[in-house]
Amino acid sequence: MKRLLNLIFFIPFIAFAQFEGSKQVFKSAHLPAAIASHKTIAILPSDVLITNRKQPKNFNPEADREQEKKMSTNIQGSIYTYLLKRSIEYPISIQTVDETNLRLKTAGMEGNLDKLTKTEIAAALGVDAVLGSRFEMRETQSDGLAIATMILVSGAGGRTGTGKLTLTLNNGTDGELLWRFYKSMNENVIASSTDLVERMMRKVARNFPYRIID
Repeated sequence: MKRLLNLIFFIPFIAFAQFEGSKQVFKSAHLPAAIASHKTIAILPSDVLITNRKQPKNFNPEADREQEKKMSTNIQGSIYTYLLKRSIEYPISIQTVDETNLRLKTAGMEGNLDKLTKTEIAAALGVDAVLGSRFEMRETQSDGLAIATMILVSGAGGRTGTGKLTLTLNNGTDGELLWRFYKSMNENVIASSTDLVERMMRKVARNFPYRIID
């Protein structure tokens, strides 16, 4: 009982703590010239991978795959919303997520982006560049602790573990990788994909290549 009380007392302090991990930024030598001609970019559905440090009881791989699919569009939408709120800082237009996904579906590209070149994708979307993302989440705590966290953190309850987000910007005309941003977050409580993206995009915003610097 004492151990449980200590746990309940301690969780609020760790639930919102952000323990920073590593950050890596790559910029192509052609980046300034390429983005100078860009007018519209599209944000692609995120590539999501969920793994477990220890396979939980009653593990259901299909449920994890379904969660990956859901998080794929959630992260895509969260990135779009974040950038849209700061659109005044970027001299480009961002294609709406609905239009992007509809065009991908119409072109038969939905769910097959890993089999296509960035040039092919950009042409189908009618944009100058595509912003892709990959999110890797490794769940680390027990189901019991995750449930306790869910109850305590305003019922928000997400999944507990570490997260890694990689963003890539590819030129539409030749598919060249113009910019890559990698950010990891160490042990943390991830309340939702929106919360995760919000935290990570704060770091991305300072490095986003289209950002107008005063």
